[in-house]
Amino acid sequence: MIDWKKLLLPYECAVEELKVKFKNIRKELRANGQYSPIEFVTGRVKKVTSILEKVKRMDIEVEEIEDKIEDIAGIRIMCQMVEDIYLLVKYIEERQDMQIVYVKDYIKSPKESGYRSYHIIIKYPIQTVYGYKEILAEIQIRTLAMNFWATVEHSLNYKYDKYVPVEIRQRLTKAADAAARLDEEMAFIREEIVSAQVAFEHKSLVVAEITLCIQKIEQLGYTEEALYYQKRLDVTNDDKETEGLLNLKTEVNLFLIKLMEETK
Repeated sequence: MIDWKKLLLPYECAVEELKVKFKNIRKELRANGQYSPIEFVTGRVKKVTSILEKVKRMDIEVEEIEDKIEDIAGIRIMCQMVEDIYLLVKYIEERQDMQIVYVKDYIKSPKESGYRSYHIIIKYPIQTVYGYKEILAEIQIRTLAMNFWATVEHSLNYKYDKYVPVEIRQRLTKAADAAARLDEEMAFIREEIVSAQVAFEHKSLVVAEITLCIQKIEQLGYTEEALYYQKRLDVTNDDKETEGLLNLKTEVNLFLIKLMEETK
């Protein structure tokens, strides 16, 4: 008799750890004013019923689950554009905390249904109360367009028990082609998109730094001065250019340094 709780615990831990790690990649890049290929991250552990269905479909023994079923732990990462997917793959290849077993590139070689995605099977070390263990996990990387199509297809397969009517299947194939064309069009303006997002992140960082300085000025008891700088920030923040914000940041920093020296 399988102790499912004990068997699935490492996979649950792995999913939580991997979600945090990939979210941190996004956070670190943006915190440094760089473009992040990661839009958002989700994860799940397969339900016992789904695992048993796969055991039957693969015609394997229950005891072989951990070695033969590679997607008990699943991570899904959404990117804005196709190029971002391959950029993220490079990040994953360079990591020392997970080992790539193999990949399936359904972007360059889509499935007959029109499904497109990049799958990576990894071996991931995990430490639980039961000890050290290496498990298999699947990372799926898609664009938002790919994910929208895949979600719709999954819902229809569920509704029709995988026997989707021919007419709907044909429309799905056309929709997959349309999603692919959307990704292609986005690729042509990628530089503009990346530039705009990096500029936005940089502006956000400057505003955050100014706000922090204003808060410190207020904490030192200079409420009137803090209010003055806050009003200037509100006005300057409306400008598209960051030059005014950078000048304000310098001015606020110098004023704060002066106050801190006076209070020593």
